[in-house]
Amino acid sequence: MDTTTPTLETLFDQLGLDSDQASIDAFVEQHGPLADDVKVSEADFWTPTQQKFLKDQMQLDAEWAPAVDELNALLHETK
Repeated sequence: MDTTTPTLETLFDQLGLDSDQASIDAFVEQHGPLADDVKVSEADFWTPTQQKFLKDQMQLDAEWAPAVDELNALLHETK
C-alpha cells in the first residue's frame, strides 16, 4: 500500500504533465494568474479527464486535495 502523501510533483505526474520543478514553474507562468472567480478545476487549459480529477479531489476532500489546493494557490498568484 502506498502511503506517500501526494505532492505538487506527484500531482503533475498524476495529471500526465512533466513534474520537474522547471516544468511546474513554466506551467504556472504560462497558465497563471487565473481570475479570482475561476476555480482551478474549471480552467480552460485542462482536458476533461484532468478537470474531473481535480474537481473530484476537491469535492471529496480526498488525499490529493492539499496538492490541488497548492496548485490552485500558485495559479491564482499575481506577480
